[in-house]
Amino acid sequence: MLTVYNAATAYRSFLACTLALLALAGCSQPSTLQEIRNEGVLHVITRVAPSIYYEGREGPTGYDYELAKLFADELGVELRLRVAEDNTEILSVLSRDFAHIGLAGLSAQPLFEGQYKTLPTGIMAQSVVVYNRDVERPESLADLAGQMLHLVPDSNHEYQLQAHTNSASGVSWQVHPGLDAAGILARVETGELSYAVVSSNELELNHVFFPQVKQAFALGDASELAWLLPASQDDSLVNAAKAFIEKMQANGITAQLSERFYGHLDHLNYVGARTFMHHVENRLPTYESLFRDNAAIFNMDWRLLAAIGYQESHWRPNAVSPTGVRGLMMLTRNTANYIGINNRLDAEESIQGGAKYFRMVHRRIPERIAEPDRTWFALASYNVGYGHLEDARRLTENAGKNPDRWMDVKEFLPLLAQKEWYKQTRYGYARGHEPVLYVQNIRRYYDVLARMMEPTESIAASASPFVGLEQSANENSSRELAGDGAGMRASLPPELGMIPPTL
Repeated sequence: MLTVYNAATAYRSFLACTLALLALAGCSQPSTLQEIRNEGVLHVITRVAPSIYYEGREGPTGYDYELAKLFADELGVELRLRVAEDNTEILSVLSRDFAHIGLAGLSAQPLFEGQYKTLPTGIMAQSVVVYNRDVERPESLADLAGQMLHLVPDSNHEYQLQAHTNSASGVSWQVHPGLDAAGILARVETGELSYAVVSSNELELNHVFFPQVKQAFALGDASELAWLLPASQDDSLVNAAKAFIEKMQANGITAQLSERFYGHLDHLNYVGARTFMHHVENRLPTYESLFRDNAAIFNMDWRLLAAIGYQESHWRPNAVSPTGVRGLMMLTRNTANYIGINNRLDAEESIQGGAKYFRMVHRRIPERIAEPDRTWFALASYNVGYGHLEDARRLTENAGKNPDRWMDVKEFLPLLAQKEWYKQTRYGYARGHEPVLYVQNIRRYYDVLARMMEPTESIAASASPFVGLEQSANENSSRELAGDGAGMRASLPPELGMIPPTL
């Protein structure tokens, strides 16, 4: 009996231990990475900035966004994005573990220890002091004693300034909630603010649009920008993301992304008339008949079509941009499919497609808008999209100006890059400076071609809406050079402008 009792007791003990182990196994929490795979969603919070995330011509894009999308694809899950107002909201959401990753455009800081895990992503940046060119250039923080520096909230800049307090006695700064880097730069451009601190990568992406803003000096060394993850997570996700980024660096993907979003900046220089004239003599003759024939089909001035082609590709039929647009007229894949173009790298198809698409865009502009403004609006829409153009026209009208006049609307298009303005619009953020420069450049190329080349007889004799461009463009160019915004254009060569980032 005792033997039986001991055996039963041992069995019960074994059974209890087994059940306990099973219970413990059943109650153990899955890792963060396993939770993501179970749900099938990677939750990411970000803010709108050309260096991080924005809605482009082909949909969502941006360096960090593209990298995060590739990571989600690698995990086999959906990337679910939440767009925050600013870094303050991003940090708050992460601190409460309401997102897996935050894309804030920040580098690691001592203040993050114990609050966030950081993962460098390959883009180097530093805090730089900028100033309006009409004030004295500071060489160091000591030169800014008694001055006020302006910056965005929850940035690397305040930390850098605090680290330099010993050498920066008398320097004060003001944080501007509700403003982003573009908003700060816009105020330095107008002289409303004399000095500010911005991130070097955001300055690079915006500097061409703010010629009155100059860089003075950097605060500290450059460091890698990082993704932020909640400290409460285990290490499974950060380790997986680290391995993924190392893989992307090894196979050159991060280098390609960097080139796509930052590589063009070295080419945003001033273009001389000599370069354009060289291309008129050596490239245009090859394609002139194609421009003439297709412009006639779609009732356009061929010189305007040629000017668009030069702006898009410098008349290079095999041109391919980092964003995937290609061909002489730099058509997107969606546009080519929509208008029935099979081979974007074929010059004849590309020019035909560009003419057809521009004519479609032009017809969408309200007929009540008189020429040449209707054409300028069509060019802006061709570049930035009809929805963003309509947003700018609504802002123009709300400000009491004429939404049917290009001279007025072009003042409001750049505001679409500033959060305080684009959050009032239907279609949101856009690099609104680009269509302004785009139209300005095409008008200048057209002016030169109109002086050098004759229009086709059929267009010259018809009632084409583009007949009046030659005289009106020259008159408007002279009037604008003498009018509002002449300060910006005074820094450009008189014949031509600068290449916008669409190239």
